Amino acid sequence: MKNKKVVVTGGAGFIGANISETLCCSNEVTIVDDLSTGRISNVLEFIESKKVKFVKGSVTDLSLLKEAFNGADFVLHQAAIPSVPRSVLDPIKTNEAGITGTLCVLVAARDCGVKKVVYASSSSVYGEMSTLPKREDMEPKPMSPYALTKLAGEHYCRIFTELYGLKTVALRYFNVYGPRQDPVSEYAAVVPKFIDCALKGEAMPIYGDGYQTRDFTYVKDVVRANILAAESEVTGVYNIAGGKKVSIFELARIVSEITGSEMRVQFLEPRTGDVRESWADISKAKRDLGFEPKYSLRAGLEETIKWFKCRERE
Repeated sequence: MKNKKVVVTGGAGFIGANISETLCCSNEVTIVDDLSTGRISNVLEFIESKKVKFVKGSVTDLSLLKEAFNGADFVLHQAAIPSVPRSVLDPIKTNEAGITGTLCVLVAARDCGVKKVVYASSSSVYGEMSTLPKREDMEPKPMSPYALTKLAGEHYCRIFTELYGLKTVALRYFNVYGPRQDPVSEYAAVVPKFIDCALKGEAMPIYGDGYQTRDFTYVKDVVRANILAAESEVTGVYNIAGGKKVSIFELARIVSEITGSEMRVQFLEPRTGDVRESWADISKAKRDLGFEPKYSLRAGLEETIKWFKCRERE
């Protein structure tokens, strides 16, 4: 993608910052983020070098969005409160950010003549189902407020495409990991938490027996999927994943091996809203978007661990 005007909502968050970093060298990038979960440190160098424009504000502020979206070619909508456990504790805030925020983004994009909105959905919309791998034509059964907001956002995207002609694509991310992911929050995702613990010589927390599976996706593959989706003519819902299932126990083993640390784990009670099995069929994204993951789990973890080690030395 080159010479486009792109708005990244939630652009100071983990995925949004990686998208902004990739796009800002060849495009005019505006980040909209209220910093409720994103961190200014993720994008400070791009702001200071004037490679991106930063707008502090909420995706529920329609007038702010319309100003930011004016003249934009694409909106890559990443903003959300990205945590299943947090959504269980505070469903109202999750609903406001995930559903009201997405509706405001779509209205602003429609009114500003944006060419396409790429919406960050989630594998959590599938819920617990015995059939694997998970395909886009399966009936979603969300198990948490977070998952429900993501599914509602997908339907809003579809409705805006059908009613108003606004092109939209919803990407169902599967367990994204990589540089800039927060390891210290109580809601931290498993990969940064494991890396942080391994580098400190601490036990890695496993919720459940460790044999639950996930389909891990390196963030650079997700960035590429967003670009492919924006530039394509297609609309609809697509799985974005590594296409392989890995147990949490196996993840702990690989992280320990790469970091050269002793494998130590601490088993904890399963968390409410967490699914047991996750594995994506990505054949639709391969066919329609030309998407195929370029990073194996080991390769992605090696880059991520290298980033964490560099951050420790700063």
